[in-house]
Amino acid sequence: MPATFDWDDPEEIGIQLADKFPDTDPLSVRFTDLHKWVTGLAGFSGDPKLSNEGKLEAIQMAWLEEHNDRKQ
Repeated sequence: MPATFDWDDPEEIGIQLADKFPDTDPLSVRFTDLHKWVTGLAGFSGDPKLSNEGKLEAIQMAWLEEHNDRKQ
């Protein structure tokens, strides 16, 4: 795990979210909540203003992949 990560590290963020919210379906999370959860992760160093829909979608898909891998 890197010491810090930002919006350009969707895979790392997906892993972190899967660790923190193991029972949450990533597709059920609104982007406003996802933004809040990502910026609240330990080690997140990105500027909250630099997120956009594309970055949040990439994070959501990385989280979904990690979530599904853990369910198998």
